[in-house]
Amino acid sequence: MPSVALRTAPNALRVTEIFYSLQGEASTAGAPTVFVRLTGCPLRCRYCDTAYAFHGGEKMSIAGILDRVAEHGAKLVTITGGEPLAQRGCLYLLRMLCERGYRVSLETSGALDVKAVDPRVIKVMDIKTPASGEAGRNRWENLTYLQPHDELKFVICNREDYDWARARVLDLKLGERWIVFFSASHGELSSGVLADWILVDRLNVRLQIQLHKYLWGNQPGR
Repeated sequence: MPSVALRTAPNALRVTEIFYSLQGEASTAGAPTVFVRLTGCPLRCRYCDTAYAFHGGEKMSIAGILDRVAEHGAKLVTITGGEPLAQRGCLYLLRMLCERGYRVSLETSGALDVKAVDPRVIKVMDIKTPASGEAGRNRWENLTYLQPHDELKFVICNREDYDWARARVLDLKLGERWIVFFSASHGELSSGVLADWILVDRLNVRLQIQLHKYLWGNQPGR
């Protein structure tokens, strides 16, 4: 009974924005999606393009967030940040979205424990490369809690990042267990160059571009 569950839930989450757009990344790229961007992040990746979500935001009740999501009429919902799991109530929001029949994905850095995430949620976990400045925060034990429908992402800034990520993919057999995406860091590395490296190595990963940036640039709410 959602109404009973809501009364015992965390009271609120701090939200930077809720918007309707096309998913720009991962396996649902191109699909109309409602995004809920939660505020706050304990990481400071040097290429971060959502630093505006580090602070501020609006305090919203879980019920209010669910109502705003429903207004858009989409079947796909992505919880993003910042780092969504930095707020305790994120886990409850994810569960309530699943209960309402949405297909739900969580964009997470992988630096925080994902064990308690509802198993129906598609976890898209961003493994931090050395050039991000946050590779030491990777929580490798999170791989234990991933399911076959979950996905991994590496943002590649340069050849050193690529070689590091390739070694992780091969040593841990990541491509045999999950879909693995390689993305070129916007403005730092050409996607074409990254594509050539992947092809030369016959690496079992997928090249990914950030579709929303090609369509609209780096605009909040898109």
